[in-house]
Amino acid sequence: MNDDLRQYAEIINQLKPYVARPDFSQKLNGLTANLPNERRFLIKMEVKRLARPCVRSIDLRGHVQGKCRLYEFGGIKHYLDDVAIKEFEKQVSVYGSFTFGVYESVMETENNFRVMREKASDSTKGQARTYQAMPIERYNVPVVNLLSYARRQHERMNFAVTVEVNTADGYSWRGNSIDISADGLQIKLPPESHVRAGAFIDVYFRGLEEEFSLDKNHGISYEVLKTLHKNEFLYLMLKRSSDAPTTPFDEFLENFIHGNKRRYKVNMNNTIDAIFNKTVEQFLSPRSPSLPVFVAVENSKPVPRYAMSNEVNTDILEYWTNEQDSLQVGYLVNPARLSRLVRLPKNERELYVFAFTHLQNDRVYFYSASSDELDKHPELKSVYLGFGARKASWRVFKLTMTDMSPEQAHAPLSLPDNVSSKIKQQNQAPSPRLMARLQTLRFIVHITDITSESGQRHYSEYKFSRSNLSHLKVFAHPRNRVPAPVTTYRYRYHEKRMEKRYLMRSHLQLSIPMASEQWQGVSEDISVRGLRIELANEFSASIDSVVEVAFPKLQSLTHNYDVMHLSYKVININEDKNILHLKAIDGEAGAMARDFFENLIKKNKNALKTYPEEEDIPGIGHALRCINAKNIPSLAFVMAKEGSRYLPQAAVISQCNESINQIAEHFAPDRQLNFEFMFRDRNLEAPFIQHGIKQIKVEQLPLRQELYIAFDPARKENKLAVIPRFDTRFIHDETRLNFINEAMARGQFLALHVLLTTTGKPDMDMLQAEMNYVSMYAIHRARELEERIWDIAACVHLVDITDEVLGRYNIDAERIRQNRRGGSALLTPAQ
Repeated sequence: MNDDLRQYAEIINQLKPYVARPDFSQKLNGLTANLPNERRFLIKMEVKRLARPCVRSIDLRGHVQGKCRLYEFGGIKHYLDDVAIKEFEKQVSVYGSFTFGVYESVMETENNFRVMREKASDSTKGQARTYQAMPIERYNVPVVNLLSYARRQHERMNFAVTVEVNTADGYSWRGNSIDISADGLQIKLPPESHVRAGAFIDVYFRGLEEEFSLDKNHGISYEVLKTLHKNEFLYLMLKRSSDAPTTPFDEFLENFIHGNKRRYKVNMNNTIDAIFNKTVEQFLSPRSPSLPVFVAVENSKPVPRYAMSNEVNTDILEYWTNEQDSLQVGYLVNPARLSRLVRLPKNERELYVFAFTHLQNDRVYFYSASSDELDKHPELKSVYLGFGARKASWRVFKLTMTDMSPEQAHAPLSLPDNVSSKIKQQNQAPSPRLMARLQTLRFIVHITDITSESGQRHYSEYKFSRSNLSHLKVFAHPRNRVPAPVTTYRYRYHEKRMEKRYLMRSHLQLSIPMASEQWQGVSEDISVRGLRIELANEFSASIDSVVEVAFPKLQSLTHNYDVMHLSYKVININEDKNILHLKAIDGEAGAMARDFFENLIKKNKNALKTYPEEEDIPGIGHALRCINAKNIPSLAFVMAKEGSRYLPQAAVISQCNESINQIAEHFAPDRQLNFEFMFRDRNLEAPFIQHGIKQIKVEQLPLRQELYIAFDPARKENKLAVIPRFDTRFIHDETRLNFINEAMARGQFLALHVLLTTTGKPDMDMLQAEMNYVSMYAIHRARELEERIWDIAACVHLVDITDEVLGRYNIDAERIRQNRRGGSALLTPAQ
């Protein structure tokens, strides 16, 4: 029981025996007559939670002072001492069965060593209280717009000098510069200064006039881009006026910055922000549950063209692949559904599609129907949902459409071109050939699998007549009508590959110089400078290890090269530690490997097959990745471990749904979000995030769960304004519907599909140019940033499924619309 409810412990204890009785509500209202409705609601939910059936086995051996013995109840074996048995039986008599209330009471007996330690240790109690009372502000995190960051045309130097500002209407103020570049300036003035954005001003650098030969009578013309009142000063962000060029000052400024930037330090705030921005994208994009499908407009009609797979959404592609290994996802995003999405208002472009497959004569037949399509066939709706949900192939997909632009494919570095020729090359826009391929793209449809066990179970209980099953063919996708082909590109960490890869399987031996351990394996693909290999056993060393690779079979075919001692560096290891990506050592040490494979590929180019995922147009995968990152479909956040807890660090905001954003924004400062509601169960048994991450590390699979939320923005206290409850904490569908009714009566109901997963390792190669730049001028800041990046360990994606959940319980369409608008009206199932 959390601290909010502990003060009502006596009321809760009195309600326990009534929880399953018909007069429970009457008893609840009587005991809470003097309490607000919100408190009554919380008490009711807590009593219902305690009464939920429990199937856990309790083993107190070594955890209590008494001697434990086998105690069996309801087919579940426990090991309890006399004190625990007495408490167990006492609580069972109250609840009538083995529930979570019984479990929690038995775990809190007076002779439990943990309970005794907590009571005896003030420090432990203090720490526990500190965490439980952790301020809501600790869950505030900044909003990151993926791959959207300030890019400077010129280096900006931190520089403080006295300046004088003259305005066109004759006013003059003195202040100080903050930083300066060849075409920009930031200054701070006294608070009484009056300068508006858009005005043109003359700036005199009074602090430089004695040291340098500057014109004291003619200032430098600047345009005011932005003003900001902060810390009792007026800050001006200025841009050099192109209407009043001053070549001598330009030359002076260029020489001054070049000669003094190490002394005064380059302002790198935008570069540091950009590095962290890219890191968040690296953590979220490959773990997103949504499959982006890029839609072109051809002959005035929307047509799906490309999709981008990652480590999580590949299940969607596999589902829509037939027995001939041909991708049929075009059935899901067919012309009719795409046209409907285009016609909808931009903030309402979403569809829920229910699908299942039928296998006959070793052929896969796809069935799918959107909510709208089912509403057009009311006589078949229950038949389709009831029958489909009873099949193992049942799926529910959410389709969300957003506008996009081909220009979003360009994501240059945050650094100006003049830093180095390498930076200038990396800042180049995509090739004309690539942009020509993207020019017809106008939309992204994000497909998310939101199937849930409780939802499927509920749909499967729909009653229908089997005589109507033959009519479901209206929702079947005819095999002789092939859907539009969709080309799939895989999410890659690396921006572009240096060279083509070729498939080649050959036995190999891998070893570490000066070590005795050796691994057997096979090569998967080769290139001049790299290998991808699979080992028979787990690799025990780490990334950046130098290894030796021997190819016995290949050695028998050549006398010109020694291929038994090829030197490589490990650049990537998969989670199972048996697939390695290797790069030939630079310089003379790796020359033999490079020369051998260059010669092998050259002589066998016609026989060797290129890697199947090789892009037809170089860079298209990265371009689609950039476009997708700038049109994120759902609210998401990354987490780092602080002590024993995982806490949020940064978030991306949904481009498609305002309601879910409002919840996270409600108790957060401007440009921040607050995710305390996702950690509300932190003091309960097995909290979702903390416990879930442990489960993911064991099972190596993402964790999915539905979260119901009662939202009342009029409430000032966060725990009353936002009341979350995970689906697993409901006893049955009736309690779910009760929660929905109460939420709507108080304000607004929302349902989220939550995906929790651990993150991969950051790709430092993609960040290297900007990290090197930061290190050049502030090595300590580079180290702090790198530590912050490597601390991120998990992420959460939140997909709004409110309308699907309300439709699941047959809620009237008008009331669903009212709930979408944030209205409060008691819901009842439609008849």
